[in-house]
Amino acid sequence: MPEPAFAAGTATSARPLMNRVGLAIAEATADDGRPAYSMSLPRIAESACDARLLTSSALGVWGLGGVEDEARLVITELMSNAVTHARRDYVRVSVMRRDLLVVRLAVADFSRDLPRLRAAGAEEERGRGLAIVEAVTAGRWGAEPRRWGKQVWADLEMSDE
Repeated sequence: MPEPAFAAGTATSARPLMNRVGLAIAEATADDGRPAYSMSLPRIAESACDARLLTSSALGVWGLGGVEDEARLVITELMSNAVTHARRDYVRVSVMRRDLLVVRLAVADFSRDLPRLRAAGAEEERGRGLAIVEAVTAGRWGAEPRRWGKQVWADLEMSDE
């Protein structure tokens, strides 16, 4: 019997998604050989759910569950910015192990416009994402220009307690 097609929001959506995440896990390492998960996702708001799942999977494998809530919040904000400001139909989400206690979350897209922290007005409904990332990561975030666009990243450090 064939696998059910992936359909967001259905009871059968978890199995195909886990298969996609599993393939990304098996194949991915950072450029410097450190462990990493990576996945290309459609540039749509619903992809934040897949980015959170990828993030949680990576943290679980690495035993860094102590930063999972913060990581899920940060990757959601980075995805939201990419959905709003990027170009093209896909973005690349990465979760990289920087060292024993540090994980880097990143979203790469094809826009060369670098993000900037700004103060949102009290009545504005948008514009607080990077302020949240700034607060959660204690300022450990940035954007790296690429020939084809940029990668926005944020580092989270697990307490060694």
